[in-house]
Amino acid sequence: MVPDGGTSVPFEKTRSMVFPRVVLAGHGVIGRVAEVCSNLGFSSRGAVITGPQTVEIAGRRVEELLRKEGFESRLWVAGDPTLAEVDRLVSEIRPWGARFLAAVGGGSRIDVAKMVSAKLRIPYVSVPTSAAHDGISSPRASIKGEREAFSVEAAVPDAVVADTEVILKAPYRFLVAGCADVISNTTAVMDWKLAQRLHNEEFSSTAAALAEYAAREILEHVPMIKPGQEEGVWIAIRPIIMSGISMSVAGNSRPSSGSEHLFAHALERIRPLNAMHGEMVGVGTIMMTYLHGGNWRAIRDALDQLGAPTTAQALGVTPEEVVTALVNAHTLRPERYTILGTSGLTREAAERLVQLTGVA
Repeated sequence: MVPDGGTSVPFEKTRSMVFPRVVLAGHGVIGRVAEVCSNLGFSSRGAVITGPQTVEIAGRRVEELLRKEGFESRLWVAGDPTLAEVDRLVSEIRPWGARFLAAVGGGSRIDVAKMVSAKLRIPYVSVPTSAAHDGISSPRASIKGEREAFSVEAAVPDAVVADTEVILKAPYRFLVAGCADVISNTTAVMDWKLAQRLHNEEFSSTAAALAEYAAREILEHVPMIKPGQEEGVWIAIRPIIMSGISMSVAGNSRPSSGSEHLFAHALERIRPLNAMHGEMVGVGTIMMTYLHGGNWRAIRDALDQLGAPTTAQALGVTPEEVVTALVNAHTLRPERYTILGTSGLTREAAERLVQLTGVA
């Protein structure tokens, strides 16, 4: 209804959401990857992008499965996830004439493949051999820069084929990192809600609900996620995939990336670390939950039970480096409002935070 004397304002809001058309998870499902490609109507020529280690674990097997189904397939071994490596693969795969990609490997090789997919404008299937973060199903890719990794928009997989038997063979640490990454959705969504309240930022309740549900699924089933147990992989892989999909719903990384990710990226800037992305994010989640007034002890205890780092020492950094990362974290993405605010934490507040939460 238009008030008296008022004029009608056209409603022109739009949003595009792209999701995986097929999600197949469970024991032995890698054997159905060619069937999935066929059912999706993919054309006859497909490129398999894998990594130096995963080529023997699953890459060659996927190529053989595609050939048996009647596809013409060829294998490419990708290096580190850099823009130069993406360009190399694009320059080699384009003249070969691939009509689809199969991304077989850990998160970094899948990130490379999803960028190649976006540049070539052809679909891809995600076939993870580990589950270290939710990138196996998300539209974002982490690319290495000169100093640290940065996130870029890429392609959404047409399908995810997550074989729990294959993923179980990866180091347990990878699965723990993936679980920690999903647990961090708790603070990411709190940051997003805060930005909505204080800055009227656009907010998707559906994306937030998916991200929060994924985090709860991990937190509620922590005792069942153990080394060498395929059931634990089965429990974890679905929330990890769902967390990635929440970003497709939102149209950005808000549901699964907030102040805890800013802390992790700030820590990476200080010096190269052996710690995994999800491990640093997990420690950040403990501290950011405290700042939000949440149950940070429950987060810490869940991470500890999983076997994830909860202290600076476990990450391989000094307390001073954690404090420096906390002080600088808000500067990494000034357009993204979080609990850290626009001016960040003072050094005194950061020192008190790491002490109170037992991080240092």
